[in-house]
Amino acid sequence: MKEKVLLDTDIGMDVDDAVCLAYLLAHPQCDLLGITTVTGEAEKRAMLASVLCRVAGRDIPIFPGAEDPLLVPQKQKSAPQAAALRRWPHQRRFPEGAAIEFLRTTIRAHPGEITLLAIGPLTNIGLLFAVDPDIPALLKGLVMMGGYFFHRLEGVDPVEWNASGDPHASTIVYRSRVALHRSVGLDVTRNVVLSADQVRQQFRGALLEPVLDYAEIWFKDYYPSITFHDPLAAATLFEPDLCRYRMGTVAIELADAATIGLTHWQEGSIRSPHQVATNVDREAYFRHFYSLSY
Repeated sequence: MKEKVLLDTDIGMDVDDAVCLAYLLAHPQCDLLGITTVTGEAEKRAMLASVLCRVAGRDIPIFPGAEDPLLVPQKQKSAPQAAALRRWPHQRRFPEGAAIEFLRTTIRAHPGEITLLAIGPLTNIGLLFAVDPDIPALLKGLVMMGGYFFHRLEGVDPVEWNASGDPHASTIVYRSRVALHRSVGLDVTRNVVLSADQVRQQFRGALLEPVLDYAEIWFKDYYPSITFHDPLAAATLFEPDLCRYRMGTVAIELADAATIGLTHWQEGSIRSPHQVATNVDREAYFRHFYSLSY
């Protein structure tokens, strides 16, 4: 049976979100039920997602979600990759203020069947869990790209972007009990990187054409490479053995303004609430990624 998936994404800045969406649209075992967007210019982010859905010939419901964190200032106010929209047909109108209700009603319609894949700051997911506290128990799983748990390096900021983008929403999410509550953190995802030249050479197929267009904006203004943060988290839905994991408890730093959003890890047992990736088989991951037809 196909995996029923809901995607919550901040597509539009780091291009790995677009890579992740292309991966989900290409995966034959993925039943993508809908997409919600989060952080600044959420509607433009929805447009960017709609480009890939149109290229794939898929009519996927897309809902712009929360643009502002619960309490802290927004760190990601714009979606720079929206500059590419003029080159691609895309959806221009979306339901307003309906993202959380869409997630809620869809999960309630398929109890125990849906995995929620969260690859951006957790505002939408925190709001969802707050307005309907039964939702976590109705999920098959929650898989997130977020946090920084092990293997910390000197000179690398341990406060990871997604977890810290809305630390109060992250706290709500980590305090919620889900059957599978998995985090794939920065310390693991940073091992799956391709240079800009490798991406240009290897990204082939109609679905990856708009992704490469978005990527050129990323390469020019940010980094000359793609780290496959979000696509790796997504791949664990279908190939969990690509990573190894440990069980424990994650808490979010809220008291210290200098490190707010830091993920604190406490080792636990098989009964602990959180599963965290500890490493990845890089070669196996890329074999899997390129085994799909884009």
